[in-house]
Amino acid sequence: MTVKSAVSLSIEAVGHSYRDLRVLDDITLSIPAGQVTVLVGPSGCGKSTLLGILGGLIAPGQGRVLMDGPIASDCLNPLTYVFQDFALLPWRDVAGNVALGLQAAGLSRDARAARVAEVLALTGLTDFATAWPKQLSGGMRQRVGIARALAVRPAVLLMDEPLSALDAQTRALLLEEFSTLIAASGVTTIYVTHTLSEAALLGQQIVVLSRRPGRIRDIIRIDRPLIGRRPGDPDLMAIESRLWALIRDDAADAAREFTDAGG
Repeated sequence: MTVKSAVSLSIEAVGHSYRDLRVLDDITLSIPAGQVTVLVGPSGCGKSTLLGILGGLIAPGQGRVLMDGPIASDCLNPLTYVFQDFALLPWRDVAGNVALGLQAAGLSRDARAARVAEVLALTGLTDFATAWPKQLSGGMRQRVGIARALAVRPAVLLMDEPLSALDAQTRALLLEEFSTLIAASGVTTIYVTHTLSEAALLGQQIVVLSRRPGRIRDIIRIDRPLIGRRPGDPDLMAIESRLWALIRDDAADAAREFTDAGG
């Protein structure tokens, strides 16, 4: 699958509150087209809220988000989410779950079948097209979720901690596959994670948010292709250490706040 055109996003002075709780403040940021932007920061810094604003699920209290660039004619859903939960329908096989977002789009049966076959091949699921979700491992189920998202050929893919529900071994294996998968799709991707090694392995732009209210503490760019990155690469480990140095004090404060609240 090749994205014929990618879009960029511009975030202009975005802020947001939940009643009296200020969660984001003065976020101004550019999301480059066709690249992976990772959002990291301590618990409660507003990463998922910012992702919801970027995806149009939450209207910002202040500021605005702009999209720039042509939407490809074969894009069925410009802003597409992959959540922590696999959210597969147990009564549909793998191919049926992947086709779910295509059925309301008016595509012919042959066109739907072609798209499903394309993303199953891309995600390594061709041999599992007729398997039921209950027959798949957690990593495989999340791979189906990724395939379903890519089938609509999104302009922007928003991923909210998509590996957090998996065990450490499965997460490590799937993370390496993600590097290849996202690079092959070429889609503009925004990825939220608590795991700094994930950020270093997948990020081309890493946005570090401060403790609540979330503000941009730093932006780190990694000018290295996604293909070929491996856990343990010295430059990526250096990035991981730099990220931890940036958020360590905020993370400790957040942990103390949770403890003091009786959590």
